[in-house]
Amino acid sequence: MSISKAIKQTLVSTPERRQEADDDLAIVQKVQAGDVDAFDELVTKYRERIYAVVYNLTSNREDASDLTQDAFIKAFQSVGRFKGKSSFFTWLYRIALNTTLTHLRKNKLRRFFSFEKMSEEDHSAGFIEQLKTDSDSDKNTLMNELQEKLNDAFQKLSVKHRTVITLYEIDGLSHKEIADIVGTSVGTVRSRLHYAKQFLQAELKDYVQ
Repeated sequence: MSISKAIKQTLVSTPERRQEADDDLAIVQKVQAGDVDAFDELVTKYRERIYAVVYNLTSNREDASDLTQDAFIKAFQSVGRFKGKSSFFTWLYRIALNTTLTHLRKNKLRRFFSFEKMSEEDHSAGFIEQLKTDSDSDKNTLMNELQEKLNDAFQKLSVKHRTVITLYEIDGLSHKEIADIVGTSVGTVRSRLHYAKQFLQAELKDYVQ
C-alpha cells in the first residue's frame, strides 16, 4: 500500500467547522468592541492545536511554547484589523505558521516528524499496519527504525513541503484551509502534498509496501 493510499484523505469543511467560524467571529467582535478578556476564550480554544503544529515544525518544546505565545500576542495586537474575510482559525494559523517559519529560517532548525503523533490521528493511518512482525520486541525495533528513517526523510523536504504535510496530516486541515493559510492555490497545495508523499514513499519503500 502506498503512503497516499495508507493515509486517509482529510474531510473538507463541515457544517460544524462553519459554525465554529461563526462562533469565533462573535468572540472577535466582542474583543473589538472592548471586551479584551473575551480573547482568552480563543486562546483556550486553540492553544493546544497551535502548539501541536508549531512543535511538529520545530521539534523543540520550549521553542514551540514561545512561538505559540508569540502567535497569540501578534493575533491579539492585530485583532482590530480582522475583518472576517477568512475564519479566525485560518487567520490565527497563518500568523502562527509565519512566526514559526521565520524562526526556522533564522535558526535553520531541522524538523522532527512525530511518528507517534501521526499514528494517533484517525486520518493518518497506514504505517503501523505495515509492520507485520512475530513479536512485540521485533515490532518495537522496526517502529524505532521507521521513526528514525521517517525523520531523516522528512528533514530532506523543503520547508514548504514540510508545512503542507504538517497541516494536512498532523492537524487535519483541508486543501482549501491550507491554501488560505500558506497563501497559495489549492492546486499548489495538492501538488506539494503529492510530491511530499511520493518522496516519503520512495524513502520508506523498505517499510511501506
